[in-house]
Amino acid sequence: MDDLVVADALIVDGTGAPQRPGSVVISGDRVVDVLDRGAEEPPTTGRIDAAGRVVAPGFVDVHSHSDITPFVEPTMDSMLRQGVTTLVVGNCGGSAYPIEGAVEHAAMTGVDTKALALDWSSFGEYLARIDDSRPALNVASLVGHGTLREHVMGQVQRRSATDEEIRSMRDLLREALAEGAVGFSTGLVYAPGLHASTDEIATVATALAEIGGVYASHVRGEDTNVFDAVGECIEIGRRAGAPSHVSHLKVETRPMWGRSEELLELVDAERARGADVTADQYPYDAWETSLASALPPWVTAEELPGVVADAATAQRLFDSIELGEPGWASVGRGIGWNRIVLGSHLADPSLTGRSIADVAAERGIAAAEAIGQLLLADPHTGIVGHAMDEDDVRTIVSRADVFVATDGLAVSPNGPLGAFAVHPRYYGTFPRVLGRYARQERLLSLEDAVLKMTSLPAARFGLEHRGTIERGAFADLVVFDPERVTDRATFERPHTFADGIDVVIVNGRVAWDGSNVGRHGRALRRGGR
Repeated sequence: MDDLVVADALIVDGTGAPQRPGSVVISGDRVVDVLDRGAEEPPTTGRIDAAGRVVAPGFVDVHSHSDITPFVEPTMDSMLRQGVTTLVVGNCGGSAYPIEGAVEHAAMTGVDTKALALDWSSFGEYLARIDDSRPALNVASLVGHGTLREHVMGQVQRRSATDEEIRSMRDLLREALAEGAVGFSTGLVYAPGLHASTDEIATVATALAEIGGVYASHVRGEDTNVFDAVGECIEIGRRAGAPSHVSHLKVETRPMWGRSEELLELVDAERARGADVTADQYPYDAWETSLASALPPWVTAEELPGVVADAATAQRLFDSIELGEPGWASVGRGIGWNRIVLGSHLADPSLTGRSIADVAAERGIAAAEAIGQLLLADPHTGIVGHAMDEDDVRTIVSRADVFVATDGLAVSPNGPLGAFAVHPRYYGTFPRVLGRYARQERLLSLEDAVLKMTSLPAARFGLEHRGTIERGAFADLVVFDPERVTDRATFERPHTFADGIDVVIVNGRVAWDGSNVGRHGRALRRGGR
């Protein structure tokens, strides 16, 4: 068993305490001592001279979509090289268990599902397969409501679940929680989650009160209905007897710009009334999703050819895409199609980075019709919507109790998604907070920035003995230069690694020190099991 010391460091221990000079001693996969400056170092087989740089707990990304990345790109470069040591996957209602979700995640990676052995039949088997893949990072997983719904109800679910179906979903969730799932997620702007009632979700979520875990939600709306949507998330947690967590907290569209403080006040008020609620944020003013999300709830990308074949139905579709429908908002509402740009479009890569408005004008058609054409050519087309205001981003970043999360995948410039126009958050999220918002803009202290990246999210998602530097903690550590750390990925050049992340240690072993040294991650189970 190798021992290691990270010497002559500025220790930012993840608790919010002031930084202090010293050294961290590791034996096996644990921190065994934290020494003050000048204390005698024990004999070890390895030594890293931090030379006054910061050593902090490895960053915990609580909102990742890297559910099958361990089997596709196990080096997990974009996350590893920004200091992340633990990912929480299974977000937005989609998880790799039940197995239907794994197939959908494979499509997100650009990998042929036939090339992967997607054959697990239980949540525990999924975690075992992660361990077998030897990922570079630790991976914990939520169970997705949408995936449970598809498993129980089939692919087309534009109806309420029956009592029996709700019981079946709750039973599956209960089994997964017992096997180590860290919680339950929903994605209520996406099918099939948008078809589910509050009652359905709260009833399924009661398994959390029985066994443990957090309810995490991409809420039902993030623009003019965001206050009601966040309230629903909190209410579901309250009714289920479980803690609730709002994924990627934000206010979208021009009518909502400037109201981020009001949203934070809502969360604070609910806490004052006894609600156990937290939130995370990615520090950018643009979201990323599938172009298929522009379709109204009554049609999927797979059904699109039949819908547009009929003139009357096609017109109804285009009207809905442009104007929305009762209970469903158009993704272009409030910002305009000129602020929504195409990600990768395999049928015509030259369209990448162009706005929907621009493509529609070039073709001499309405934006809604252009969306239909683009989806017919490539159903997996992505989009980026510049829907938030930077001042609102800053307001939320400045809160030490709002976690940092990528809402992305672990990818590599040389991997299957290396040619795709991904969001820069895949590479730059955590260094962006440390460099731009903490060091340059001084919106929060270095200690608070590390706090919201480490111990707070680790505790929230039941990752015991992670997220702090103290005796007995797992030795997930990152060494970075506080004067140099910064993000470099942009929307034009997203596959660009951050600067200033010098060493990453996962479970006591060096994973990155200027090159990929090893893959030392493991599947994590709620409560450290």
